Amino acid sequence: MAEPRVGTRSIYPRIVASRVRSQLAYPVSFALDVVAQFIGQYIELIVILVVFTQVSSLGGFSAGEVVLIYGLSATAFGLADLTVGQVEELPTYIRTGEFDVMLLRPLGTLPQLLSADVALKRLGRVAAGLGVLVWSFVTLDIDWTPARVALAVIAPLAGAVILSSMWVAANAVSFWFVDGREFANSVTYGSNFSTSYPITIYGPWLRRVMCYAVPAAFVAYFPALGLLGRPDPLGLPELLQWSSPFVAVVAVAGAGLVWRTGVRHYQGTGS
Repeated sequence: MAEPRVGTRSIYPRIVASRVRSQLAYPVSFALDVVAQFIGQYIELIVILVVFTQVSSLGGFSAGEVVLIYGLSATAFGLADLTVGQVEELPTYIRTGEFDVMLLRPLGTLPQLLSADVALKRLGRVAAGLGVLVWSFVTLDIDWTPARVALAVIAPLAGAVILSSMWVAANAVSFWFVDGREFANSVTYGSNFSTSYPITIYGPWLRRVMCYAVPAAFVAYFPALGLLGRPDPLGLPELLQWSSPFVAVVAVAGAGLVWRTGVRHYQGTGS
């Protein structure tokens, strides 16, 4: 089936605004959901801190440096989850035939899917990640230069774009497989874990995957090195520490290609 196109993009902000208003209509429930997400994110940080009660460094990084990596990762993950987390529902939409309905509308399928639900409670994850990030900036001895200030602002945004692209591409496998949810979940939630630690703790083959196949290392590891002003323990080029925005552009292009290819080859549910 061919994907219809239309230039009326102003409809998406209206759809998102309606989703937001519906959630804010119950402020107490909304606040509790945000707090739950906030606490859940910090529980993952506690796990890292517990590890450092047994070791003095992890993959050659101190506790403060790993917390910086975690802060970059958590902020990027929270932003990606907030904006494209709904893509996880693609297998359900395909299985129930709702995706066929999307194809009949004069709108892009991916924007329709992403705006079908906006889980505003995920702001709690973003807030938790930003809190850790700000704490790291204050406590670590970072030599702040204009370039590092720019990196501190851009890195979480670029990381969110990279993760979002990975999630879209991973969920798009559902166009070819009956239920690609398990594979997609391994990428979605696996990326949250894998980007929260220095890639030096992983084996050589996994490091190559995270650097060159699935660009997870560009979410937090390389930007953290750039902020700290320290060379890569693996001897990788310093240029990689500043490359997250460029990698994000490539990731978006790759995810878009995978999505469009999947939509073009989609044949419907057959029901």
